[in-house]
Amino acid sequence: MSDGVSEMFDRQAEERVSSTYQVGGSHYQAAIQPWDIIDAWELDFYEGNVLKYLLRYKYKGKALEDLEKLEHYVKRVKENYLATE
Repeated sequence: MSDGVSEMFDRQAEERVSSTYQVGGSHYQAAIQPWDIIDAWELDFYEGNVLKYLLRYKYKGKALEDLEKLEHYVKRVKENYLATE
């Protein structure tokens, strides 16, 4: 490719909005992405992962593993909550 064509493709890649595509897998092909909910509700890392694993466990192909991860993150959220009481 000529330099001009390479530059055009580089510019197009930089201009893509992160919410318009997914890197790897197809388990988040819903109208609302988990990170949109995470941002709207101002969830922290652990709460966001609870949501992420809840929303994807049926679709990723590792349902039991994702449910176990979900349970693990719920436990951490609960511990964090109890620490602030």
